[in-house]
Amino acid sequence: MTKYLSKQTREHLAAVADKGLVLDRSIADQVASGMKQWAMDNGATHYSHWFHPLTGGTAEKHDSFSEPDGKGGCIEEFSGKLLAQQESDASSFPNGGLRATFEARGYTAWDPSSPAFIIGDTLCIPTIFISYTGEALDFKAPLLKSISVLNSAATSVMKSYFDPTVRKVTVNLGWEQEYFLVDADLYSQRPDLVLTERTLMGHESARSQQLEDHYFGSIPPRVLSFMQDLEVEGCRLGIPLKTRHNEVAPNQFEIAPVYEEMNLAVDHNMILMSVMKMVAARHGFKVLFHEKPFKGVNGSGKHCNWSVTADTGVNLFAPGKNEEENLRFMTFIVNTLMAVYKNNGLLKAFIASASNAHRLGANEAPPAIISSFLGTEITHVVKELEKSAAVIGMNKKSGIDIHVPRIPELLKDNTDRNRTSPFAFTGNRFEFRAVGSSANCAAPMTALNTAVAYQLIQFRKTVDDLIKSGVPVRNAVLETLSRYLKECRAVCFDGNGYTEEWKAEAARRGLDCETSVPLIYDNCLRPEVCEMFAFTDVMSPVELIARTEVLHEIYSKKLEIEARVLRDMAVNHILPIATCYQSEILDNIIKMKKVFSEEELPDLLDPQMKVVREISHHISAVRAQTDELTKLCEDLEKMPDGREKAVICHDRVLPYLDTIREHIDSLEMIVDDRMWPLPKYRELLFIR
Repeated sequence: MTKYLSKQTREHLAAVADKGLVLDRSIADQVASGMKQWAMDNGATHYSHWFHPLTGGTAEKHDSFSEPDGKGGCIEEFSGKLLAQQESDASSFPNGGLRATFEARGYTAWDPSSPAFIIGDTLCIPTIFISYTGEALDFKAPLLKSISVLNSAATSVMKSYFDPTVRKVTVNLGWEQEYFLVDADLYSQRPDLVLTERTLMGHESARSQQLEDHYFGSIPPRVLSFMQDLEVEGCRLGIPLKTRHNEVAPNQFEIAPVYEEMNLAVDHNMILMSVMKMVAARHGFKVLFHEKPFKGVNGSGKHCNWSVTADTGVNLFAPGKNEEENLRFMTFIVNTLMAVYKNNGLLKAFIASASNAHRLGANEAPPAIISSFLGTEITHVVKELEKSAAVIGMNKKSGIDIHVPRIPELLKDNTDRNRTSPFAFTGNRFEFRAVGSSANCAAPMTALNTAVAYQLIQFRKTVDDLIKSGVPVRNAVLETLSRYLKECRAVCFDGNGYTEEWKAEAARRGLDCETSVPLIYDNCLRPEVCEMFAFTDVMSPVELIARTEVLHEIYSKKLEIEARVLRDMAVNHILPIATCYQSEILDNIIKMKKVFSEEELPDLLDPQMKVVREISHHISAVRAQTDELTKLCEDLEKMPDGREKAVICHDRVLPYLDTIREHIDSLEMIVDDRMWPLPKYRELLFIR
């Protein structure tokens, strides 16, 4: 864009993006003209306001640059007004009752801090999405507010107690996107994958991930070709992809970029997820972002590495080289722990979903209890600070002599890596591992930013009050941190999060141990949560209520869809085939009675009669369960969307899905493989 804009315009846009200045509408026409010319020079014919509605995906409407000139020709038109703001039908997106069909107006507004990009022949302009009355109807608007309030709160603490030269802090995010690749032809033969993105039936393959040979293994050539193509597309879009590798489960992989400013990182993740689907199709694959598409193997997450850096170049979560720097380090560590402790249930609510519930707590991913891992050395420092209100020094990286010829000494980090921790400190950042692979990471990051910002504001007030009473600055900071640690140490846990003992211990510590997703969403509307979001101006109580309604609605709809798909597949695919196979066995029994003597028949027929009885048992159970599920779905259709419906879906629909699946999976192991109507796990997971 450099050659399309004047120096003054470029400087103003840079100030808007870097310093958070308000965009001067007087330059909007210049920017629009330059953006249009750049886009057309790169083959674009259309433009779109691109935004993140509460569906969890992205949305766009394409408009042509060309307009009739009234003289039989056309002109290319794209004004500052069209760039800055457009209108959309807000009632057609999830809105939690904020918009109705008879009052549907909504607006998209340009976010100049995130670069426009071109996909195909369309210029995509990142925007926020709000209602006619100003409430946010997307994920980006609250995210931007949370970034701003955290910047303000962290800058205030830094300037007051540690470095008066700090003018701004930047919130960084490095996401790790996990996904499955499935052959497109096999995918199209699985109605459950097509309609729900997960297998609602399917017996585990004899071989899955037990050999532990897929993780970091050699990338299959066809998959590598897909990854290389994806990296080229990412480069064209400015997405700084860095890492690619096999994940734990068969046909599961991961891709990750270098860290970026959070707003841009979130946009890049959403762009990449869309591009991955397009590139996968070119290679004969279907990409699955569902958190648990296959039973019995690891699910997929989106680890969110979160850090904060000052404009002086200091990472606020990096241990220092002297006592003052370590005090700064511990200030931000302890306040983050305090925020996570106070908002334990809220953070869980912002990562909870119908799909992520299948993954969390399954001895493969973090448990559904939010705790924080610090590592041995940081835990020791924390305990000393709690006990004596003093910050002790931290050791530099120590060496590990592995006694292997020609291999140099290795440097050991000051923290280990605990894969069972949902919110782990990993040296200079926190890694939020509980986020699901299909999620828009803006939601949990908004909650985390807001919680930490609110905590820093309270910390600043407490310390300032102590200073006013005559306590020296350093002592005031230390006393406050020590008092905080006595309260929030309950959220710190370095052990195995998969054990039953930890679940019991977490309950004793007062951590949120709820596993029902609809009930977890109640945390969004706790009075202290509403107060926090309102005080920071990230979301109003009305917006929180609306989002909670949307969460309940999406949860219910996903389970209702899964119920209908499972019912249809059971009745139309499985029962007819099971009955046919049963008939074949019965025909064979009749023929055997004609051939063998009465004395021989019992030994020869008993095994086959046992199979017939097993099939009959499973057919009867599936038929009865699907009839009951059908009746339940009919009753649910008459209910309004909301919490009550979501609770019923969790308490009553989910058990039917599990029970029916058990019987169908048993039938899969009995029925002739040549007759089974669906691709099995061995094909889905091992054909690459």
